[in-house]
Amino acid sequence: MTRLWLVERSYDDRNLISFVYATVDGEYQLRKELSMTLLQQRGPQTAAIEADDDQLSTVDESDRERFATEAQKMAAKHEPDDEI
Repeated sequence: MTRLWLVERSYDDRNLISFVYATVDGEYQLRKELSMTLLQQRGPQTAAIEADDDQLSTVDESDRERFATEAQKMAAKHEPDDEI
């Protein structure tokens, strides 16, 4: 299991919310897409999640530094279970 921190959240015109969680070194990520309805049923997302290593994908080199910076900021400011 690996801890990942929320580094990006976006919305699209299909009423989907995308969340990107990344490791503090910016090397690995997990992307989740949820409909607004499903998000309301599940409740708020947290600052960090735990994921199996086989669920992770590598981050494009162009995004690694940004993801690492954002993950480190989240880890410094929030507890893993903080609602975001």
